Amino acid sequence: MRRAAAGGKRFRPALVAAAYRANGGESPETAGVYDVATAFELLHTAFVIHDDVIDRDTERRGAPNVTGEFAAIARDKGADDAGATLLGDAAGILAGDVLLHEASRTIALADLPAATRAALLDLLDDAVLVSAAGELADVAHAVRRDCPDAADLLAATHDKTAVYSFAAPLRAGALLAGADTATDAALGRAGALAGLAFQLVDDLIGAFASAGDAGRAEGADLRAAKRTPLVALARESPSWAQVDDALAQAWTGPVAVRHAQNALDASGARARLVVLIEDTLSEARAAAADEALPGEMTLLLAQLCDAIQKRIP
Repeated sequence: MRRAAAGGKRFRPALVAAAYRANGGESPETAGVYDVATAFELLHTAFVIHDDVIDRDTERRGAPNVTGEFAAIARDKGADDAGATLLGDAAGILAGDVLLHEASRTIALADLPAATRAALLDLLDDAVLVSAAGELADVAHAVRRDCPDAADLLAATHDKTAVYSFAAPLRAGALLAGADTATDAALGRAGALAGLAFQLVDDLIGAFASAGDAGRAEGADLRAAKRTPLVALARESPSWAQVDDALAQAWTGPVAVRHAQNALDASGARARLVVLIEDTLSEARAAAADEALPGEMTLLLAQLCDAIQKRIP
């Protein structure tokens, strides 16, 4: 669990601290900012570990994850493949559960006014519920025989990431700084749009980025036959039959992955998704210009949107 929480971009806790400052907050050391920021990083780590169990991944950043390490321990003790998988999955589920608990506990024990603590716990609760619903929808879409429509896939894409990674950390930082309900609502709208754009870029990275840029095998989402908005857009193209055939073979190796990438490109799905990302970022920037937000908060959100746009592969 320590290794799983180590490294990474740390942008969720950074958003908590940055939103606190942008809304006029001072002395983060005494305002509980670092405790709340830590809670969001623990929440993220819990989701990552659970996601690896769901996706049957045994590595993260090129090294065994919790599931992979405990599966290896089981094999060293003489377990067969089924036993190793059972122990690895159990360890991943339990580690994620512990981290979810610790995220709530960190906020519950922070030195905060009772009303602020209650509001933050509500934020965390909402983030957990929405993210769980999004992840379940994502898996449900993956096991269907047919391909869900783009609207359903976009909803799952939003729910998986946008609230816990963007809207909730931004709102938490502003709340700690004493922001009013209008500011909170504006941050929720802008953060949700930025979060959706971020996850859509992640879908492009999972399909097209190199292993070095993606932090996992090139075309990992294609190999896993994930139903993403990229695939939904390809399904709307006249060349869907060719794309579908190419995606069905992507699991077989690098050459098949490259063929699937070329088919997606030729269908126009990649270009359409880039346009969708840019449109979503434009909406996020417009939401960030809400007069309920301080100028520094508007600037922070604009910089966040710029950073997301630069990630497009």
